[in-house]
Amino acid sequence: MDTKNIRLSVLDQSPIRKGATAEQAIQETVALAKYTDKLGYTRFWVSEHHNTSSLAGSTPEVLMAHLAGQTKNIRIGSGGVMMPNHSALKVAENFRMLEALFPGRIDLGMGRAPGTDRITASMLNPSNQFREQDFIEQLYELNNYFHDRGEPGTPQLKIRAIPQIQTVPEMWLLSSSGQSGLFAAHFGMGLAFAHFINPFGGPEAVALYRERFKPSEDMPKEQANLAIFVFCSEDEEKIRQHQALMDYRFNQFEKGGGLTPVGYQDIKDTVYSPAEMDRIRYNRSRVVTGTPTEMKLKLKWLAEDYKVDEIIAVTITEDFEDRLNSYRLLAEICDIGK
Repeated sequence: MDTKNIRLSVLDQSPIRKGATAEQAIQETVALAKYTDKLGYTRFWVSEHHNTSSLAGSTPEVLMAHLAGQTKNIRIGSGGVMMPNHSALKVAENFRMLEALFPGRIDLGMGRAPGTDRITASMLNPSNQFREQDFIEQLYELNNYFHDRGEPGTPQLKIRAIPQIQTVPEMWLLSSSGQSGLFAAHFGMGLAFAHFINPFGGPEAVALYRERFKPSEDMPKEQANLAIFVFCSEDEEKIRQHQALMDYRFNQFEKGGGLTPVGYQDIKDTVYSPAEMDRIRYNRSRVVTGTPTEMKLKLKWLAEDYKVDEIIAVTITEDFEDRLNSYRLLAEICDIGK
């Protein structure tokens, strides 16, 4: 596959840079959405995380309303709404309202993890039992609410999600293991594989999704993409420093101490144990970095490996201008927006 056939999208978590505030992180997300809209990106998804000092994105449906109003062509979506934290009815009403305001531009990406620790998740939804069956039932209910129907003998038969509108947001399931890919195939939804969480098994999960896909009234043909940490620069020293920061962040997260904003100068002299180096080598598979020439090959290989024509880039940098520049260079590599 030539990179000119690859569509590019964004997953943004509103990262809080060292020395910046949560308010600045949100404004940077807004600026990035407007910038990538002009560059010709396909989607801009925002995430749901709770109880963390390093990411400011906690309510994607609220942020999406503002982003959609600030952009013109790019699809705006959630990457994703963490369903265990919400009722299916409330999700349906949130996204029907968004679809009513911005018809044909809204994506509802959903995940079955809480996007936080278990204690915080239990506070967000005290009835949460973390059962897979609950997630499946929510997907059934959500489909019914979007189509104004209910199972006979259930209260849902008498309930309508408002506003009642004629169109339905595009529905996607997020997966890092493959299990949600089977759910996406069953319900006729799109599949976004989170390579930035799990760098192995993605191509197989996407292939199985395609094999099992059942067309739905909302998605007659399968759609799949992959999300991965990406950084592109013409400055090789910036690439090296970015990789060092990502190595540190992965190690910090796996130690269970939570993520805190850091800069390269804070971590440049860090010495890792042999066990930590093993984990760093593993986690580097979750990231692609390089110069434009190198990234052209890497994106091509990724798309061919997954057999997809869309890559979602997740980019966290120490400097916001480097983040913007990385997305600009990717757009040039893939010749989008022409």
